[in-house]
Amino acid sequence: MPASSSRFCRSLQVFAVLQWLFLFLGLSQVCLVLLILVLLSRAWILGVLYLVWLYGDRNTPQTGGRRSAWVRNWAIWRHFRDYFPISLVKTAELDPSHNYLFGFHPHGVLVIGAFSNFCTEATGFSRLFPGLRPHLLMLPFWFHLPVFRDCIMLSGLVSSAKASIAYLLSRPGGGQVAVLAVGGPLEALEAKPGALSLRIRNQKGFVKLALEHGASLVPVFSFGENDVFQQVPNPPGSWLRMAQEALQPLLRLSLPLFHGRLGPLPFRSPICTVVGAPIPVRRSPRPGRAQVDALHALYVERLTQLFEEHKARYGVPADQHLILT
Repeated sequence: MPASSSRFCRSLQVFAVLQWLFLFLGLSQVCLVLLILVLLSRAWILGVLYLVWLYGDRNTPQTGGRRSAWVRNWAIWRHFRDYFPISLVKTAELDPSHNYLFGFHPHGVLVIGAFSNFCTEATGFSRLFPGLRPHLLMLPFWFHLPVFRDCIMLSGLVSSAKASIAYLLSRPGGGQVAVLAVGGPLEALEAKPGALSLRIRNQKGFVKLALEHGASLVPVFSFGENDVFQQVPNPPGSWLRMAQEALQPLLRLSLPLFHGRLGPLPFRSPICTVVGAPIPVRRSPRPGRAQVDALHALYVERLTQLFEEHKARYGVPADQHLILT
């Protein structure tokens, strides 16, 4: 490939990543300001009509969202994929007549691997898993932001509220995949290059939901997810970590202070997301604590096994193991 063509491709990749960063770090504020300006202008009736429509559409993020195959297939997502690059690995067949709950690990700073693999077709999810429709779960807070919530739903993002997960896992006919970053926003505070710490020991709500609806659990490990950003040092007990943890319940999101190779631009570090084999779950509408604990223990065992079986292939030293907190 000529040098000029290579430089052009790399420029497209940088642009794709920058627009994605703007989508999640700046678009919500822009949408809110534009709506306020419309309401204060002569076109205020358009803003009022939108707000009326928004009230009637308020439950959509909890009932499967409003995904668009056209948006998921945009060429810009392929440039986004190639920047790192990002890949998706299938280790077992998934029956499209069943519903699934994917547990995504680790959370990373901005769940880049989860977005690329499950909110776009850049890595070929529909080709690898025909008949399945992935829905990446996102904090409910984001779906209260006008216009922004309509944009993010187009790629398959839906609310992570319990009712939203229950809706997907209970759909008749199967084919629905709810993708949950199990560690949540607090795990993002541990997302640093080489980190293998997962917040999972007390995360059992997703297991209970799988039991209530008979949805198969699938462990997913994204190698390299923590390597694309560096964070300002925030060890447990430091004033910064205490402030971040104190603000998290109030803001409903964590505030990692991160940087990449140039400001917020992430490092060009490969991300490979490995989808494990499904764990069949028998439906139990009112599971007891013992059932939840047993299934959770099995899930952790399968997740650990998935990591150990594939770590050497993705550059993790043999003497390094998952740290479960």
